[in-house]
Amino acid sequence: MSMYKPLVIAAATLALGACATVPQPLQGQFNDVSTAGAQQGGAPGAKVRWGGEIIKTEPGPQQTCFFVLSEPLDSEARPTASKTDSQGRFVACRDGFYDPEVFTRGREITVTGTLHGAVTQKVGDFDYAYPRVEADVVYLWPKRVPVTRYPPGFYDPFWGPGWGPGWGPYGYGPWGDPFWYRPRTIIVPRPVPHPPPPRAR
Repeated sequence: MSMYKPLVIAAATLALGACATVPQPLQGQFNDVSTAGAQQGGAPGAKVRWGGEIIKTEPGPQQTCFFVLSEPLDSEARPTASKTDSQGRFVACRDGFYDPEVFTRGREITVTGTLHGAVTQKVGDFDYAYPRVEADVVYLWPKRVPVTRYPPGFYDPFWGPGWGPGWGPYGYGPWGDPFWYRPRTIIVPRPVPHPPPPRAR
């Protein structure tokens, strides 16, 4: 059994390394307050960790304010990038200048800070009350890498016919598409027979 112990330790180390972790600047204890609840004036002064997609970034004389479309956070405290689960909007302001050309519309951020009232701005013709966060951390996430999708019948030299990233036995592939694989027919020409040698006279 002792000969397998290093292998078990190595496997456990890899498994722990694969676990999602919250970036150190975003770690801490926070109140369970939603943007909708804060919009109704609840929990002033609560410590929150919110995130979402930037709608716009507005630098001011002392602070930069980020208007954000709020989204749920995953196990890494990153927005889930699911607009269907949007939790409303909020604004986070932090001292200093943040370049709007870097913190552009659509980029994902997570902020931590303290709830401090609301800011009312127009959304179309509607007066919208953005819950305001006095932020102590504004964390800009790297852009997501697009996932390549492959059509049914795609042949991957590693995975084989009908397989590939995003495909498998329960989606498109050998069990999902009856035409997932069409065998090739290789035609080999028959050899031309040589004429018999002439008879000796």
